[in-house]
Amino acid sequence: MFKRFDPSHDTSTSTQVKASIQRSLKSQILDRHKSITEDTLEVLLPKKSPLVQYKVGSHMMLYCKRSEHEDKSPTDEPVLFQHRDGPIMPTLKLLHRYPTLEFTQVTVDKGAIPFLLGGANVMCPGLTNPGGEMPADGSEQDEHGFDKPGLKKGDGVVIYAEGKEFAIAVGTMTMSSLEV
Repeated sequence: MFKRFDPSHDTSTSTQVKASIQRSLKSQILDRHKSITEDTLEVLLPKKSPLVQYKVGSHMMLYCKRSEHEDKSPTDEPVLFQHRDGPIMPTLKLLHRYPTLEFTQVTVDKGAIPFLLGGANVMCPGLTNPGGEMPADGSEQDEHGFDKPGLKKGDGVVIYAEGKEFAIAVGTMTMSSLEV
């Protein structure tokens, strides 16, 4: 998606996000990603640095954290994005900078890596073959006897590769984990 991205041509508007909208974004992230704490979110999106929203194309919102360099020139670091009305997701740049963030994740087997790096979508065999992992489908129970929640269609996930430390992609589920 960002292969041919040129900020001067592909962004139509940019606006600084109001504090109330920023609080709403934070609450949406906390609701969707239970393992992220408010303290972690405060490090990612501090109150003092402004958040800038860019409209990319006709269906994408890119949220950037504005910071200043030593020479006092402002720079925008992409941290979150949202496609249409989908979930708010972290950028790969953010995930590589903070690899311990616990967003919902799936792991593909080694055989899928070259195809994904070539731009292919993740297919069911990449998640179900040995080496692939994803959250349970709701039929399993945790150590307390509660059902483990499965992934639903439209849930945002971070995609890791078997044996690799860093994320290789970010996307949304087009099928539930039960269907996969």
